[in-house]
Order: sequence, then structure tokens, then C-alpha cells
Amino acid sequence: MVQVTLSGTIQQAAGGISELEIEAKNIRQLLNALETKCPELKPELDKSGIAVAINGTIYRDDWFQPIPEDSEVFLIPRLAGG
Repeated sequence: MVQVTLSGTIQQAAGGISELEIEAKNIRQLLNALETKCPELKPELDKSGIAVAINGTIYRDDWFQPIPEDSEVFLIPRLAGG
């Protein structure tokens, strides 16, 4: 299990829940498990709309990045620039 911290619009979409425990070995499993556990997050978890930080390193589009046990994991809404 990994402890996942939700932030920004992701936390708002989850009804204010800021932390969840999820069973996942990589980012793809993490996102799929979150969609199953909190279906209301599905629009927010559009896989191109978030970034995942694991132990301080931000990953975007690296869906098979392993998540080590006892990692610090944050889901962060992506910011668009222009």
C-alpha cells in the first residue's frame, strides 16, 4: 500500500479527501485503483491532466514508473501555460 496525497482540484473532486491508501506497484495501477475507489475522480484523473510526484520527483506520462513501498506520493493537477 502507498499513501497518496491529493491536492488542488483533485482533492476538491474527491469531496475534500486529502489522503488515501492505495495498492499499486506503478503509476498506471495507482490511477486505475483511484478511479475504482473514487469514481468521481475519473474526470480529474484524465491521464494527461495530472502529474504524479513520487518521493519528490514529478512524473508525467511515465505510466509504468515503479512506486516503491513506503513512498511519498502526491497527485498534482497539471498547469497549462501559454
